Amino acid sequence: MPDPVIVVSGLPRSGTSLAMQAIHAGGIEPVTDGQRVADPDNPRGYYEFERVKALRTDKAWLDDAAGKVVKVIHMLVPELPDDRPYRIVFMERELDEVLASQSTMLARSGRSGASLPPDRLKAIYEQQLRQVHDWIAARSNVQALRVGYRSFVTAPVIEVDRIADFIGVPMDRAAMVRAVDPSLYRNKA
Repeated sequence: MPDPVIVVSGLPRSGTSLAMQAIHAGGIEPVTDGQRVADPDNPRGYYEFERVKALRTDKAWLDDAAGKVVKVIHMLVPELPDDRPYRIVFMERELDEVLASQSTMLARSGRSGASLPPDRLKAIYEQQLRQVHDWIAARSNVQALRVGYRSFVTAPVIEVDRIADFIGVPMDRAAMVRAVDPSLYRNKA
């Protein structure tokens, strides 16, 4: 059986970049292209790979992702083909914090967000998360670990142990813990 593709997923602003940074610090090579550079909202970088956005039509890059870690936005997780194993580290964050973080990021960049009221956007996110978790649960080739953003930042040793045990290969756990910067937890509900 091939090595699994390690996927970090979650809502935007849920801590996916933090998880990518920690897993990379632990010794797992990230699938990234460096096109989206660090900024005040993610001062340590986004760890994104542009081809992921075309996952519905372009899956060829997955052939080189076995044993590596890649960030996949929550709504594209169901586009992962069933022909290989995945280990998904799914970041979870209080929805009020996600919305506050998104609002701060949009304001800083001078952009406007969705014109939906926050309660409506929360309901949409809740529905999307249910759909993604149902898809994951229905797959025999997918294992998932849910990681709370707040607990990752406030108790990194515990969460790093959970993540490293879940990934199942030797990792530099001390380096993973050092990758967590509690000062970057700025939008709290």
